[in-house]
Amino acid sequence: MSRVTWSDEGRDWPNRAASRFVDTGRIRWHVQVLGAELGTAPVVLLLHGTGAATHSWRALAPLLAADFTVIAPDLPGHGFTTGRPTGGLAMPAMARSVGDLLRVLGAAPDLVVGHSAGAAIAFRMVLDGIVAPNAVVGLNPALMPFPGLAAKLFPTFARMLFVNPFVPHLVAGLARGPGDAAAYLQRATGSRIDPVGVTLYRRLFATSDHVEGALTMMAAWDLDTFARDLPRMTVPALLLHGGADAAIPLASVEQAAKRMPACHVQVLPDLGHLAHEERPADVAAILRAFAAESASTPVPQAVS
Repeated sequence: MSRVTWSDEGRDWPNRAASRFVDTGRIRWHVQVLGAELGTAPVVLLLHGTGAATHSWRALAPLLAADFTVIAPDLPGHGFTTGRPTGGLAMPAMARSVGDLLRVLGAAPDLVVGHSAGAAIAFRMVLDGIVAPNAVVGLNPALMPFPGLAAKLFPTFARMLFVNPFVPHLVAGLARGPGDAAAYLQRATGSRIDPVGVTLYRRLFATSDHVEGALTMMAAWDLDTFARDLPRMTVPALLLHGGADAAIPLASVEQAAKRMPACHVQVLPDLGHLAHEERPADVAAILRAFAAESASTPVPQAVS
């Protein structure tokens, strides 16, 4: 199967009643809005990581909706969102496109939360003045360039995959074939998630369009430039890291935090890269507390 369709893959999508489709020029967004009406509660924006979609927030979003208006889109190239931003799936273009969506919705987030590569988009939005939240949170954030030789090999490998039109179909075929998807996810992320989550990841990766979107995003990513900009991040920031994360090392997260004047790291022991899917109640409590604390925190000066 090539395309993710709302009538098929989305037939029993988590929080489906909160879903809507919104057009912003070249992009038709699938976005979920939960909780209080806009303008009546603080707004939290949730940005998923590469290869994921709104299902990643299936348990966390309803918990946050008790205190916030929650906005969670499928990023371009992912899930049920169709179309591409001007500039493709590079980080600045992705950040601008999410900003376009927020303007159409009439929403200004008080808290921005991003998972993995979604965290980089969240920070990029703040750095570029697209949003002005009270705080930003990175969940198992992918913010720093790959170390050593990987810094040179990974972009080349990702671009090689992108320009080969057979690769998305090959990966999608593997996802449809026999095998233990739960075991693969655990090896890749260090997380044990519920069977519903495993089924939804497998459902997405059985469509070549979704796989191609993830590969395209990886091929366009520029973490070197992004990392150089981090000292300008003056908004209070929290980086949550799963102690068993098999994808992002703690040293990388700590290195990113040291570049920002108002950032600290909190480790969640025994949780992996999908920590917010493993223990959503714990993560929701941390986010609520950090949002409340940051609402009255003075903004520090940028590091020169």
